[in-house]
Amino acid sequence: MDITLYRLLEKLERERSLSSGEWVRLIEGRDGELARLAAGKADAVRRRIYGNRVYIRGLIEISSYCKNGCLYCGINRDNKNAVRYRLEKSDILACCVKGYELGFRTFVLQGGEDPYFTDDLVCSIVGEIKAMFPDCAVTLSLGEKSGQTYRRYFESGADRYLLRHETADEEHYKSLHPPDMSLENRKRCLFDLKKIGFQAGSGFMVGSPHQTAANLADDMLFLNELEPHMVGIGPFVHHKDTVFADEPSGSVELTLFLISCIRLMLPCALIPATPALGTLDGCGREKGICAGANVVMPNLSPPDARDKYMLYDNKLSSGGESAEGLRQLSENLNKIGYEIEISRGDFRKGMNC
Repeated sequence: MDITLYRLLEKLERERSLSSGEWVRLIEGRDGELARLAAGKADAVRRRIYGNRVYIRGLIEISSYCKNGCLYCGINRDNKNAVRYRLEKSDILACCVKGYELGFRTFVLQGGEDPYFTDDLVCSIVGEIKAMFPDCAVTLSLGEKSGQTYRRYFESGADRYLLRHETADEEHYKSLHPPDMSLENRKRCLFDLKKIGFQAGSGFMVGSPHQTAANLADDMLFLNELEPHMVGIGPFVHHKDTVFADEPSGSVELTLFLISCIRLMLPCALIPATPALGTLDGCGREKGICAGANVVMPNLSPPDARDKYMLYDNKLSSGGESAEGLRQLSENLNKIGYEIEISRGDFRKGMNC
């Protein structure tokens, strides 16, 4: 192992930050030995704070309509082949009832930026979920909104909000998004969410088209600045109906290494082992947990909707990735020394974070 890289990893563990150049050096110079060392350090940090517990979130994909034209996304507004659907409030509440019976205590409402879901409707849905299940958390992942809208969501009872920044480099952002979207607004949303009081989550794709190690360094620096409560990263997986249909997938190995680095940088963060990891690697979710992640998000959506919410090709939504596969998931985690915890699984303040 390059001793310089080892020292950089020790510095990250000790100081929880690196310079841009140091991040590039660590990312470009990593090898299997360094990745294993990083995973071991990350696992020790996570166990110190969260033990061997893994939190589960029930994912409900409420709409495949979206007003945005993100170039990498299978449900972008320009994809004429996308199958569109919306869940009614009654459908969403039924998913929550089923999820509660299975043991879920957090529900994640995710969808494209669909104007059908007005502020009044979203707040009504959140309010009913909280009234029915007062011991549960509600997480929203509905894209970029005004600060006023976010505040209404929060006041209606929403606890968390997920909004990945995707890339913290301005030029790289422009290469992945249409001209009517901006990195400046995405960042504004994230800081608004934290200011309002949400447990806020961000993250990025690993291996997205045109991405460099310097771009990834920018992502890590931005996360260090934002200090989100949740960080979701996953390898890029193309969709056949986008302009990036022929682009190669991102690296599972690099994604796992960066999960470990994020755990060392943000010790108390809630970090999911994302479905994209499982899409590219049959054991990807378990590997993510071993690398420092502590959240999984099985799919609670109605079965006939899961195949329509295709952000990328071959997205997993059945078997261990489904809510119905919770027993299988529990057994798989038990085999590698982890246990599912039936709780809201909130971010832990303090704990030397």
